[in-house]
Amino acid sequence: MEETDSSNKEVQRESHLRSVLKGLTWRIIATTTTITVAYFITGETSTALTIGGIEFIGKIFIYYLHERAWQMAPRGSIRKLLGKG
Repeated sequence: MEETDSSNKEVQRESHLRSVLKGLTWRIIATTTTITVAYFITGETSTALTIGGIEFIGKIFIYYLHERAWQMAPRGSIRKLLGKG
């Protein structure tokens, strides 16, 4: 989907699928870190994997919502709010 901003430049918006894929790949990296930390703290593989699994499901959903919220904000609107645009 393409839109045009006030200076007539084409603005590319990310698709829902791209947002999901970005979230998924980041969650794999971040969850691996969480599982590793949980293992070093607990010393239990089962507990570390359970913590990582809960974190993976919850945070991928939150990340997707965050990405979509930013897509709803018109480009440049944040700069205008901060007085920099």
